[in-house]
Amino acid sequence: MLTGRRFTLPLQALEPMDLTGDGSATLLLLNPTGGIVGGDRLETDIVLGPGSRVCLSTPSATRVYRSPYRPAIQRVTITLGAGAVLEWLPDHLIPSPGAQLRQVTEITMAPDATLFYVDAWATGRAARGEAWGFDVLDSRLLVRDAAGPLLHERASLAGGLRLDGLGGTEGLGYVGTFLALRAGEVADRPAEPGQRCWEELAGALQVDLAAAAPAARVGVTTLGRGGVLARLLCPSAPALAAGVEALWARCRQSLLGLPPLRLRKL
Repeated sequence: MLTGRRFTLPLQALEPMDLTGDGSATLLLLNPTGGIVGGDRLETDIVLGPGSRVCLSTPSATRVYRSPYRPAIQRVTITLGAGAVLEWLPDHLIPSPGAQLRQVTEITMAPDATLFYVDAWATGRAARGEAWGFDVLDSRLLVRDAAGPLLHERASLAGGLRLDGLGGTEGLGYVGTFLALRAGEVADRPAEPGQRCWEELAGALQVDLAAAAPAARVGVTTLGRGGVLARLLCPSAPALAAGVEALWARCRQSLLGLPPLRLRKL
């Protein structure tokens, strides 16, 4: 049950949908202005109560427009109650030439909370010769539980650098990260059985990615405590979407015992 929803343009949370018939909520987060511009300060706060389950996505990819003076700033703060499940699956960012975006996502997880998280971006509109034309793309993610950080990473890319060679995107235009976490999964259990479980999931995800997105370059690894992390380099937006859907479907079945969820987007 959605207990509260409040927004101020240029952000909008659409009406919740029950796509599965089990009472869980799916919401699309919309920016009706068509994209993010310099000087925007966008803040999103999400709180899930104990045992709740929510899927959040966007209707389409998000454009980040030229920012000649001030960068756009986007901050997302998420709090998950005990046993809550959040499936955070926004479409990718597309930075325009001259775009400046600084974004921070901070997620706090109570015991037994589960998180599926996607962060993806394009190097620009390559077909228009705009790849790597942005000025700043700075993104930080911190996920923690009561025992401390589960994942902390930052990518800071400056304008003028073409990181499309070896050690960068290797000539591919779409970059994606997929994260599946369960707070306290390993801390309260013997390390080896828990570790084998996550290693088996990582191996299955690698196989699924090879089948779903054969043209992509991918890697999957386990985290130190209760999670798996996948990286994708893809030649196209459809390849990125296929890879993310394969990862999401496997993790839904493995961690939640649920079938794939088909999002209905306008």
